[in-house]
Amino acid sequence: MKALQGINELLLTVAGWGTIFFMGVISIVIPYEVFGRYVIKSMSIWSGEVSTFSLAWATMLGGAVGLKKGYQVSMTAVLDAVPPSVSKALKGAGLLFMLVFLAAMTWYGGLQTLINIEQTSPAMGIKMCFPYACLPIGFFVMFMLTIEELLIFLGVAAPKESAA
Repeated sequence: MKALQGINELLLTVAGWGTIFFMGVISIVIPYEVFGRYVIKSMSIWSGEVSTFSLAWATMLGGAVGLKKGYQVSMTAVLDAVPPSVSKALKGAGLLFMLVFLAAMTWYGGLQTLINIEQTSPAMGIKMCFPYACLPIGFFVMFMLTIEELLIFLGVAAPKESAA
């Protein structure tokens, strides 16, 4: 379990820095686009693609970081309204459903990445497998985090203590 937690910590660190990087790219490119469109009256052909691809990467990596921090949408009213044993069963079923969903999304995201390996973007001419790679990578990180959460839920391992 310590190995899984160590791997997940590394994945989260990379995802966090990736999110910061791509949000930084967005915060530079979008104002540049607006300036070019309204002040210079001329736009670069690459800026729209850079901002779109950066948004996709920031969304997937940020989603993984948010999942670990508990920022996902949840409906706790049902869990609070039922007896504790039913609540625990529902939470376990939810974690299992998440694992199946995230595994499927990782698989199909990987397929999309491979299918688009020869396609190039119209403006920048980069291989579209690079923007599409955010799907399997982001979903894989979420999958790994959910495995850890499930093991903690089952009592197989204790939650990792955070450095405060």
